[in-house]
Amino acid sequence: MQTTDAPGRTPQRKDAHSNRRRILATARQKLRNDPDTSLDSISRAAGVARRTLYGHFPSRHALIADLTQEAGHELRQAFARARTADADPIEAMTRMVLAAWTVGDHYRMLITLGRRHLGEDAIRTTLAPARAEAVATLRRGQREGVFADHLPAPVLAQALEALMLALAEENAAGPWADRTGEAAATAFLVAAGVAPQRAALQVQEVIGRDRAAADG
Repeated sequence: MQTTDAPGRTPQRKDAHSNRRRILATARQKLRNDPDTSLDSISRAAGVARRTLYGHFPSRHALIADLTQEAGHELRQAFARARTADADPIEAMTRMVLAAWTVGDHYRMLITLGRRHLGEDAIRTTLAPARAEAVATLRRGQREGVFADHLPAPVLAQALEALMLALAEENAAGPWADRTGEAAATAFLVAAGVAPQRAALQVQEVIGRDRAAADG
């Protein structure tokens, strides 16, 4: 069956969207394992003809740009799901870090591939909403004396982002802790200036509360 989006447009095959989703899913996996994977290799792995892939993504740049936008969207959605009313800065930051960890592969690809192929400006634009939320939370915590204030909040946010990327890279190479998300969130809070014991307790409390809520 074919559908037509508007009069005068070329009818689009009904499976075009599923092909696109399959190509993107395959590209994520292939590029995660080998950032230099060719488009031909991706098309073969996705089970589509080269002309089908090039019909959706005429260049490697176009494919990576789409993956980057997708990763940015996933990160923003994860942050939105993690928000809770009246959370103090430490809890809010804990939830943001744990949320970012759940989309770790997307996030890692967003940074590494996007920066390599699209440039820093494109990454900055894609990450702007998530970074703004992180900076606002850090500023609030600095005002309340719970986060370190030896650096301006935007600079501290950049440093903490680099830490998260390093942890995600290590985890992709092989899990470095039994509970990597919990360990990453604790490390993040400590780097932000929270005392280690308080950081660990906060992360455990948030995880435990969310599990209890999920269990009903």
